[in-house]
Amino acid sequence: MDHVPVDLLQSFVAVADAGSFTGAARLLGLQQSTVSQHIRRLEEQTGRRLFDRSTHRVGLTPDGDVLLDHARSILERYAHLQQYLSAAPLRGRLRFGASEDFVLSALPNVLAAFARRHPELDIELHSGLSEDLRTSFDAGRLDLALVKRRDGDSRGRIAWKEPIEWMAHPEFRLDPDSPLPLILYPPPSITRVGVLETLEAAGRRWRIAFTSANVSGLSAAARAGIGLLPHSVRLMPPGLTILPSREGLPKLPDIQFAVILPDHPPPAVEALAATIMNWAGPRDRQS
Repeated sequence: MDHVPVDLLQSFVAVADAGSFTGAARLLGLQQSTVSQHIRRLEEQTGRRLFDRSTHRVGLTPDGDVLLDHARSILERYAHLQQYLSAAPLRGRLRFGASEDFVLSALPNVLAAFARRHPELDIELHSGLSEDLRTSFDAGRLDLALVKRRDGDSRGRIAWKEPIEWMAHPEFRLDPDSPLPLILYPPPSITRVGVLETLEAAGRRWRIAFTSANVSGLSAAARAGIGLLPHSVRLMPPGLTILPSREGLPKLPDIQFAVILPDHPPPAVEALAATIMNWAGPRDRQS
């Protein structure tokens, strides 16, 4: 099917809402003949009959009912795009919370792209553990948060997904007779929970060799050879290497990074969320 013009979809939704071509014409400020022409073109383009015209009130066919949800979604996105392109320069303050991993790796690139488009918008950054950021967002202290979430958690817009990997100093060697020395965030870290659950299920002995609430402390400990750091590969700290599978370590679960924002975000929040999603790339959001 070729590209469907927006005006055809607008007429289609209007007829579905009004229940008649006359009512749709009034809603859109068009001639009834124009609306009828739009529907005819849309049916020709889709190869489907979309309305049942056998009754006094025009009703949707099963194909029309399916198309209606898609049409509403497309028109909503189109409206957001129009609003974004026509909006005045964004001003004010944006309170942004981001996972520690993201702040010390990808954040400079994201902020640079965002600042080029919106130089008059002030950003107040808060970094920390994902659970703490969620709490701050729910309390109204953040406008937007980029957090980790586990499989099965549907909150927020997923930015990307990847497995957690075991990392260490390139010269680090495991002692097969000793518990695994772990370098972890403190509770309630999502990564920490996933790692410990995996080790318990695998029957592997472990000990907490180092704990820090910030990734700079964790990476410093790993570079010092203190132990193993389970971490996102995409946000991997410098100076570390991924341990090969031959080391016999259990495979760790996937971790997701998601953007949490209000149900009806203001333009500044939507713009930063879009910048993050664009940086992450669409292929990384596959579940």
